[in-house]
Amino acid sequence: MTPVNVHDFRDLARRRLPKIFFDYIDGGSFDELTMRANRADFAALELRQNVLVEPRPQDLSTDFLGARHPLPFMLGPVGFLGLYAGKGEEKAVHAARAAGIPFCLSTFSIASLADLRAVTDGVLHFQLYVLDDRSLCEEFLQAAEHAGVDTLFVTVDTAITGIRERDVRNGFRSLTRLTPGLLARLAMKPRWLADVALAGMPSVRAVGHRPEFGRGALEQAANLSRRIDKTLSWTDIAWLRERWTGKLVVKGVLAAEDAVRARDIGCDGVVISNHGGRQLDGASSTIRALPAIRAAVGPDFCLMLDGGIRRGSDIIKAIGLGADGVMLGRAYAYGLSAAGQQGVTDVIGILAREISISLALMGIASIDELKDHGAEVVRPR
Repeated sequence: MTPVNVHDFRDLARRRLPKIFFDYIDGGSFDELTMRANRADFAALELRQNVLVEPRPQDLSTDFLGARHPLPFMLGPVGFLGLYAGKGEEKAVHAARAAGIPFCLSTFSIASLADLRAVTDGVLHFQLYVLDDRSLCEEFLQAAEHAGVDTLFVTVDTAITGIRERDVRNGFRSLTRLTPGLLARLAMKPRWLADVALAGMPSVRAVGHRPEFGRGALEQAANLSRRIDKTLSWTDIAWLRERWTGKLVVKGVLAAEDAVRARDIGCDGVVISNHGGRQLDGASSTIRALPAIRAAVGPDFCLMLDGGIRRGSDIIKAIGLGADGVMLGRAYAYGLSAAGQQGVTDVIGILAREISISLALMGIASIDELKDHGAEVVRPR
């Protein structure tokens, strides 16, 4: 099958990956209501069509996070990319660099910031989980500074981890070593296994020098998860704002008052996010939360959005309702899992083409024009 959209890449990823890793990417918490709402609420919006509009040069570039980018989206933080494809983080960052868009590395990554900076001069961001060991947080911040990271995303919606029942059934994060049963399941996907094995034993490189986190990605991930600070508060965000000299973005906001507080404390933006429906099941979809947050923070505060993005039209809807830009997660992870770097490149290209075609059918020539029209062209069905 030749994939023609993100859904096709999801199907290919499901075939190629061991179930334990596909379900980690694909699943949500509890009944997965919020994960499904992320998609359903995009489908509940329609775009205004305009015909016989004078043709004009098309421009998909736009401003977010203080810079001009050639596309209105970036690659957001997704954990363990190196478990989905050998050297997965490097492959993803190469695809992002070729497209001219930013890439954000997750704390839960196989590659380190230094690894990525050694292979790319592209725009590199970092997503931080605040741990109860502040000395390790300080190490992460120093590594980000040394790698030339200019934007730090601090995730705030995971102090308490939602129960992701697919992961519980598969043993993800409860299995800390390669058991005979797990090895047998992994061996059922020989192409994936050969690809990852050629890259070497996967481990979370950012904590590889810390023996207390164990050896190997599974054990290190389980120990990292247990160390996420359950007392995280706005005081910690204020500390980060004082400590971090670059741009600081709070990721995991759904309430307007939280976005206003982030703005007032000196943050440079927020990501409207429900962690892909992997935390509070029953929480709002991100696209439903967006308009009220934009109204509360005003026109000049940077709002990014993730959750449920599968089509270029989803990106148009998010920007029309007030987002400055969109962060991809599962969409490019499916591409990486299915076809490595080429898969990520293809997903970026597919979404860009879908945006271009949809805007042309709407009689809109640019992302800036879309932002000017706003909710005039994105409406409830």
